Amino acid sequence: MVTASPDDGPRPPYEGASVEVPALTREVVLRVAGLRKVYSQLIAVDGVSFDVHRNEVVGLLGPNGAGKTTTLNMILGVLSPTAGSVLIGGMDLARQRARALAQANFSAVYASLPGNLSVVQNLRFFGLVYGIPELGRRVAELLRQFDLERLRDTKCGLLSSGEQTRVALAKAVLNRPRLLLLDEPTASLDPAAAQTIRTRIRNLAVESGCGILWTSHNMYEVEEVCDRVLFLSRGRILLEGDPRRLPREHGTGTLEELFIRLAREPLREQPLEHAE
Repeated sequence: MVTASPDDGPRPPYEGASVEVPALTREVVLRVAGLRKVYSQLIAVDGVSFDVHRNEVVGLLGPNGAGKTTTLNMILGVLSPTAGSVLIGGMDLARQRARALAQANFSAVYASLPGNLSVVQNLRFFGLVYGIPELGRRVAELLRQFDLERLRDTKCGLLSSGEQTRVALAKAVLNRPRLLLLDEPTASLDPAAAQTIRTRIRNLAVESGCGILWTSHNMYEVEEVCDRVLFLSRGRILLEGDPRRLPREHGTGTLEELFIRLAREPLREQPLEHAE
């Protein structure tokens, strides 16, 4: 894996606020070490290791089938890894599953909320699942934060894609997670709605102090939002660094050109017996 020179910490939110977090002292909210997933004759994830820090947005990039969603599912505890470890807030997911997952949350375009429940009913339901104290106050706070007050009694199935994404993000931060996992959260949105969501997500990292792991195929938004990116191909991390500097450092004009080149780069095949 080729690693770019480290940056000076996470970038400020779009509105111009500045938050200085020394790069060497930032808290690690997610540590993935030697993560591996094997299905019969298929190695889906092959020795992936990385950290996500507090106040940081990290992009997990790669073509379809690269292992991104498999990696997210292992971090969420949905899949058990063949090898390797996941620590969330310093807690080993394999040994302290409930306590580790209580510090994380997730949102994805394909993980829609129950459409027959209203916005406020969905937030209250998941708030009860997470055991949120003073739930009524927390729900009211999130309705204001995500501009959902006028939609509070609207069933989620009747909302636009952008509105549904805002509700999903509100649900994802109900428990004030230290780690937020986002799988292509803007994939179905029009440009204006996507810009709004990107701004909100960027500000979440700075204002709430959580670390965010984000998958996307939109290189423009990756460059705009992410502090650091990891390029995943055929289950392995090929490259890591600042998305605004990587193209120049590796001889391409844009991040998209670099993405395409890395997606096509051949990898030396590993014997399956080493996957156990």
